[in-house]
Amino acid sequence: MPTPSIFADRRGLIGFATLCCLLWGSAVPAVKFGYGLIGIVPGDTASLLLFAGIRFCLAGVILLVYGLLTGRSIALTPKRLGQVTLLGLGQTTVQYICYYVGLAHTTAVKTSILSSTLVFFSVLLAHFIYPDDKLSGRKALGCLIGFAGVVVVNIAAAGTLDFHFSLLGEGLLLVSTFTGSAAAIYGRRLSHEMDATVMTGWQLLLGGVVLTIMGLVGGGHFASFSLGAAALVLYLATVSAVAFALWSLLLRHNAVGAVAVFNFEIPIFGAILAALVLGESVFEWKNLAALVLVSVGIYLVTTRGRTAAPVTQ
Repeated sequence: MPTPSIFADRRGLIGFATLCCLLWGSAVPAVKFGYGLIGIVPGDTASLLLFAGIRFCLAGVILLVYGLLTGRSIALTPKRLGQVTLLGLGQTTVQYICYYVGLAHTTAVKTSILSSTLVFFSVLLAHFIYPDDKLSGRKALGCLIGFAGVVVVNIAAAGTLDFHFSLLGEGLLLVSTFTGSAAAIYGRRLSHEMDATVMTGWQLLLGGVVLTIMGLVGGGHFASFSLGAAALVLYLATVSAVAFALWSLLLRHNAVGAVAVFNFEIPIFGAILAALVLGESVFEWKNLAALVLVSVGIYLVTTRGRTAAPVTQ
């Protein structure tokens, strides 16, 4: 794992945050491909939760084994167990339950766009919690421009967007993004009290266990499971382990808004990588325009008002 100082450096922030979003973006076509390999239909929420639960459990195990191999203590006191359980329930369990149920009741385009509201929730919550992370006109403009990039790549792909709103669809997606942003801020505070890698490992494992149980209780199952499917699950687990661990370290050493704005890159990378998998051209105007808008938004948020030194609150 890189030294802590590199996560506080602006170049480190840009590099590692972009790597995280690239990894999460690669999971978009990989997950869809995985559904086909194991025979899960999009509306089968219980099986989706089971698939996600196994993925996150394995990701947590990977990080905890890494922690042991690098000399970290993974033992938890009762207080720490309660804290990481709360974090896991928020950042993994509740967030993904709401995400998958919401996804089943709305379109993929609206899901991608609404998932990007996590940035706005993160910036607003940080404004009221951290004195060093106040909302400014420049930061608000950067968030709006970045969000426009996400809208461009999705609307251009779908051709239209309806404005229907349902509590089970769009409503739960907003709950998912709010829960994820609140949990990330809580995790930032907790990462100053314990090792970020161990914290992330436990929250993924505990949150994944709950998802797995709920999927099994709900009748979730895999129609088939091949060696290729196992390899794909291992890849997705590794992606989650690496990305979540690095993201926790970035949040520990940077202002929330400066890190959260990179979330706008995820649907862009997802669209580009999906086009590559499907053999489509990635140099379409929608992808290029979205990349420009997101890049401008990130530049506006990260070039002024961020603290380079670690925050110890």
